[in-house]
Amino acid sequence: MSDDYCFYHYKTLVNNLVFYLSSTIYFMFLYSPKFYKIMKLKQGDLAPDFSGLNDDEKQVKLSDFKSDKLVLYFYPKDMTPGCNAQACNLTDNYKALLKAGYKVVGVSADSIERHRKFRDKFNIPFPLIADVDKKIINDYGVWGPKKFMGKTYDGIHRTTFIIDENGRIEDIIEKVKTKDHTNQILTS
Repeated sequence: MSDDYCFYHYKTLVNNLVFYLSSTIYFMFLYSPKFYKIMKLKQGDLAPDFSGLNDDEKQVKLSDFKSDKLVLYFYPKDMTPGCNAQACNLTDNYKALLKAGYKVVGVSADSIERHRKFRDKFNIPFPLIADVDKKIINDYGVWGPKKFMGKTYDGIHRTTFIIDENGRIEDIIEKVKTKDHTNQILTS
């Protein structure tokens, strides 16, 4: 065998390996946030812009709330005990939240149809964004590993962001008390 032949195959092997590794890393970053550390949002940060369809199939955007404070709450799943309690607490105290200058938007990965059923069952007066592709969820860094009954799985971490009129994160509530969430918001 000639040296040129060996060099050619070696070069091809290296090029293929580089392509494979770079493609693998690219897709790990693109599709699976658990493979990289999402930069955690903190108080004072500019809230990531968002846009999504709500339970009425209408577009809801961060810019819709420029003159209001916004309670943007992320929850795991419609029609589950903790999420029901949280939504009911916010619904029961919705007028107090409005009086204090807050608008409320809920976000989960559930479908529009499931949100509609959830809204109708509990008479929820605020929009619920169906983030089925998890873009908003990932932008806010609330998707990741969770533990339940000894099992680890990926899911939405129940988190509430209070965003001021200028689009800055005023507070982040990570230890949400589902049955007393309004009080947590009003005292933050």
